[in-house]
Amino acid sequence: MTAEQIFSVANLLAVLCWILLAALPARRWVTHVATGTAAPALFAVAYIAIVIAVFPHAEGSFSTLAGVSKLFANPWLLLAGWLHYLAFDLLIGTWETRDSIERGIPRWLLVPCLFLTLMFGPMGWIVYMGARTWFTGSRREAGRAQCESRSQY
Repeated sequence: MTAEQIFSVANLLAVLCWILLAALPARRWVTHVATGTAAPALFAVAYIAIVIAVFPHAEGSFSTLAGVSKLFANPWLLLAGWLHYLAFDLLIGTWETRDSIERGIPRWLLVPCLFLTLMFGPMGWIVYMGARTWFTGSRREAGRAQCESRSQY
């Protein structure tokens, strides 16, 4: 397979996983098997194979931005970098989904965060953390208010 073909297959698999997270977040087979283990493992195996085969012969390095630019000028190493992003962003999205279920965060609040994590990685995570803080804080306040109103009787 060419780098372009692997890129296309990996992107299709990633998009399917993100759709599963958004559509079926409470299904254990989604968050613990498909998006939490299987797909990231496939991305990792492809990443490892590419790095072992190509990196030792590549020009560039990770010590300077110019060196990284040289590394990523190689389409295979660029693909490896992309697989790295796909794997880790999907793992973060899976964590967000599991965490939202544990905390009772509604799907309408989760899904935009998942989209941002898919598209912009760290931005989606930080927005999720903000939404999580807001939601759990507002629930805590509502619970406190309810307890206070009960104690008045």
